[in-house]
Parts: sequence; structure tokens; C-alpha cells
Amino acid sequence: MYYIYTIIFKQISAFIFLILKINIMKELHKFGVWLKQIRANFLILAVLLVAIGLTFTYKYQYFTEVQFNIFHAVLVLIGVVTAHISVNLFNEYSDYKTKIDFNTERTPFSGGSGMLTEGYTNPKTVLFVSVFTLIISLIIGIYFTIVSHWTIGIIVALGAFAIVFYTNYLSKIFIGEFFAGLTLGSLVVIGTYIVMTATPQTPFESLVPKEIIFISIPPGLLTSLLLFLNEFPDTEADRQGGRYHLIVKLGKKTAAYVYTAVLVFTFGIILLLPILGISSIWVYIALLPIPIAIKTSIKTIKFGSNNKIIIPILGNNIIIVLGTDFLLAVSGLF
Repeated sequence: MYYIYTIIFKQISAFIFLILKINIMKELHKFGVWLKQIRANFLILAVLLVAIGLTFTYKYQYFTEVQFNIFHAVLVLIGVVTAHISVNLFNEYSDYKTKIDFNTERTPFSGGSGMLTEGYTNPKTVLFVSVFTLIISLIIGIYFTIVSHWTIGIIVALGAFAIVFYTNYLSKIFIGEFFAGLTLGSLVVIGTYIVMTATPQTPFESLVPKEIIFISIPPGLLTSLLLFLNEFPDTEADRQGGRYHLIVKLGKKTAAYVYTAVLVFTFGIILLLPILGISSIWVYIALLPIPIAIKTSIKTIKFGSNNKIIIPILGNNIIIVLGTDFLLAVSGLF
């Protein structure tokens, strides 16, 4: 009898384990789908932008009235990441509705996640999550507007405007790349510094040091270039879907030269900062990606119109953007 009970117990245990395993696998699959849907691999950009602001906050902490607040550091990171998730989802929702994602040649770096077009998620849920993450970001922004400085309210308003109107409006009148670089680039660095160092009584003229303003320019330009180059493979699909961005306007050949010129300008700014006495010589570590930038620029000019060859070029561009942002963050520690 004991032997029979043992067999029954083993069979029941195996059945329960199988059910649990199936449920766990389903949940893991759902989790993986949503990681792809929110473009989680691109959220590192938001993390690095906040990191630049935080490290320069550390550098200037002895000259401000406010001590470094870990809670605020985490909160601003959550706010920027949720804003980034929101704009990604709004973009995916719009590209699904306008059929752009059905016509793009998807690459690891462009063309959307494919989760909507392949039926893994549904439009209503994606729209809900995009609005929900935007609300979270807005609440955090309002909090910092109250406890830090009123200028955060302007930064938050510009960010919300860009999130909501980027895909359907800004990207159709040539200024989508500019707003992306401004709101998910320069203003993140400046805003992070303000929320970490300012009080409501801080005078506007002493709110942000000159170095922080100049340091925020390269990350803004690089964010614009990240979006700019990623638009190359999607140009025809975007044109058919009514999106009229700079690549559509200029053509890929001219756009490749514009990309190169902006890269030169970006690294030129970094090169000039110590010479002009604005930053320390440590900022020069952010020049390390220049060899990759030269190689990428040449290949973009030569092969920008070839969607098969451009994929590794897009990968190199991401290395340039994230690598430079990371090194700028490191330079703030010295």
C-alpha cells in the first residue's frame, strides 16, 4: 500500500510541477514580449543621460546647498525611463495604426519591435501602457517642480509635448530629430542636475553652471543622430505612411553628409571644452569613440542607401552614442 501511495504522490507531484512549469514559461514569455515591446535594449540611453547629470552633480556637490539625495536620484531615473518607455510605445502604436510597421524591413535597431504586427500584444493595451507610463513620468516631474525648482515644470512640459506629438506631428515637419535630442538628451542632463541641486529659492541665474550647459550639448546631438541614422532603413515605409522627416526631405546621400557633419561638431565641442577652460581635461576620455565615428561616417556616406549593408553601421552608431555618453558620465567624477 505504501508503494502505491508513493507512486500516486510522485505522479501528482510531477503533474503539479508540469502545470507550474507551463505557467512560469507563459509568464516569462509575456515578460519577454513586453521587454521587446518597450524596446528595453534602448532604455540604456535614458540611464546614461541621467548618469551624466548625477556624476556632474557629485562634482559640484560642494558648491550647492543641497546634499546628494539617493531617493531623488532613483526617482529621476524612474521618471526619465518611464518617459522613454512612453514615447517608444506611442511610436509603436502610431506606426501600427498607420501601417508603417507592416511595410518596414525590420532590423535589430529600426523598424519597430514587431510585437504588435505579429499579434503578441494588442493596440489597446499598448496605448494604455504608453499613457500610464507618461502619467508616472508626469507625477514625478510635478513632484520635482514643487520640491526642486519651477524650471523643471518647463522641462517636463516640453518632454510631455514631445512624447505625445512626436510621431504624428513633429516627425512630419522636419523637427522630430531636434525635439528628440532636446528632450531625450540635453534637457535630461540639465534637468537631472537641477532636481539634484536646486531648491525653490535658487536664483535662476545660478541654477546651472556653464559647464553643465555645454556638457549637455553632445548628448543631445548624439540622441538626434541615433534617431536620424535609424531612420535610414525605414525611409520608404515612412514616406508611404505620411512621415516626412529629414531623411525623406534630404535624401539618404545628403543626409549621410549631415550625419557626418553633426558628428564632427559633437566631438569638436568636447575637444574645445578644456581649451576654453569650461571643463577639465578628463572630458577628453569621451573622444575615445572617434575612430569608430570616422569609420561609421565613411561607411554611411558610401553605403547609406543599401539597407543590407547599413545594419552593422547602425550598430556602430549605437556604440558611438552610448559609449560617448558613458565616458562623459565617467568624466564627471574627476
